[in-house]
This record gives sequence, C-alpha cells and structure tokens, in this order.
Amino acid sequence: MPCVATAGPARLLRYGAQKGGHPVVFVPSLINPPQVLDLSESRSMLRHMGAAGHDAYLVDWGAPRAQDAALGLDRHVSDRLLPLLAALPRPPILVGYCLGGGLVLGAAALRLFPAVATIAAPWRFDGFPQADRDLVTGLWDKANATCERLGYVPMEVLQSGFWAMDPARTIRKYAAFADAAPGSDAERAFLAVEDWANGGAPLTYAAGRDLFEGFYAANATGSGAWRIDGRAVDPAALPCPTLSIVSTSDRIAPAAAGPALADQRSLSLGHVGMVVGGRAPDLLWRPLSQWLSSHGG
Repeated sequence: MPCVATAGPARLLRYGAQKGGHPVVFVPSLINPPQVLDLSESRSMLRHMGAAGHDAYLVDWGAPRAQDAALGLDRHVSDRLLPLLAALPRPPILVGYCLGGGLVLGAAALRLFPAVATIAAPWRFDGFPQADRDLVTGLWDKANATCERLGYVPMEVLQSGFWAMDPARTIRKYAAFADAAPGSDAERAFLAVEDWANGGAPLTYAAGRDLFEGFYAANATGSGAWRIDGRAVDPAALPCPTLSIVSTSDRIAPAAAGPALADQRSLSLGHVGMVVGGRAPDLLWRPLSQWLSSHGG
C-alpha cells in the first residue's frame, strides 16, 4: 500500500480513498508486525474498512535503529505517532489494537481527535491474573541485562512469555494443525498467523523496560502514573467519543485489563482470532465500521 508519511522508521500506509469524512488510522502493537490487520486478501480488517468507504490508514512501526535505544513508549507517541498523524489533511479517528490501544490513548491525551477506539488493549494491568504478571516480571528479570547491552528487546523474549502464559494452548493449536487438510484454507490461515506471530522487529530497550517495569509490574497506565511530555494520560478525561472492545476469552489482554472508556463492548474470540478469525467480520469488523461511520469516519 502507498506510504503517505514517515517518522523515523515508522510509516503511514493508505488503504482507502479520501472522502469527506475523517480519516481512520489503525495503530497496531509494537509487538509483531502490523500485518495482523492485513493478513491476506480474505483476512484483512484494513481492506474491509477501505472497501466499506473509510479513508483507512495503517501505522507500520518499522525496525528500530541503533540510535533509538532510548525511545520509550511515551516517545513512540510523541516522536513517531503524532508526526505521522499530523501529515493527514484532517484529524483522524484513532483505532489501536493491543499495545497500540495504549499508544492511541496517549496520543489523544496530547491532541484532540474526533474519536478513539481500542481493541484488546491492555491498560489496567492489575486486571491480569497475578500469576501472569509474576511470569512476565520473572522473564524480564532474566532478560533485562542482555537486552540493555543489546539496546533492544528481541522478539523471542516476548514470544516466550506468550507461550508460557498458556503452554497447553500452544500444544493444542499444533495438534489441530496436524489434522488440517493439505492446501486447505485452514492450513493457509494457520501458516499466515504463525508467520506473523513469530516475526517482527525487536522493541527498543526503553520501550521494553517501560512495558515490563512500568506497565506490567507497576500498572503505570491503570494507576494514572503514565505521563507523556509531562501530561498524565487519563482515558476517562478524553473529550471525544471513546470505545473499548475486549474479549472474554483473551489470555494475552484479558477483558478485565481493558481501559474503562465511554462505550464498552465485549465478544468471545481470542486475542488474534478477534481480528483475523472466521467470525471476525461479523463480530468485529462490521460493528466497528458502523461505529466509525457514526462518528464521522
């Protein structure tokens, strides 16, 4: 898709034709590539939004450079996301997926946007099971020193944490793959998701430290302690319409950890299945498209 703006290694990719309404910018997590929102021709939330008439865009964070080691999550908002958004002709509606949800809430604390939506966004980290928080904290304790020397957090560190949260599920999904018919849609879908889940650029060291120590361990976002450019990020104080979509069967970002926004909706799909699964168009894409249209998108 065409790139319409850059900020360091980050790019803003266009998926729709410009119309009279507000643009809609989808912001993925820093963890794993942005392609989960455009996985294939038939499993693409972004292509669906473009076909539905939205002037849709996708943020691609790119790969951090050596000089980016000190770029924390706050500066991913101020030095990457906001400059990309400023390149658009009109203020966009923001939609953040997973960790991208927290980043769009940070952006909306600094600038006025028409509306903000989050999908499976972890925000209140005290809503995670304590065992999961302890697991993540222990993982960081072991990896911290090496990551600091490297200046980044390798994707393998993050992926091992996801596996450890639910090892039985990892076994089940590969067992199910063994039963998939060769060349079937199920086989191709599994391979596409696994290629995405096991790929991606590393996090900057500062972003990893913020995530593990500030968010998971200290619940900085949920307690109101996360600040960007000296300004506290309080989702409840945002002056625009807000929507939080969570899943009751999400282990990566439990429903109880989602931000408390004005409009709350829940569904029962996995963290990845809710955006690329067979039921995603009916349960997420179309309702979200209607919400965006109702707020000028």
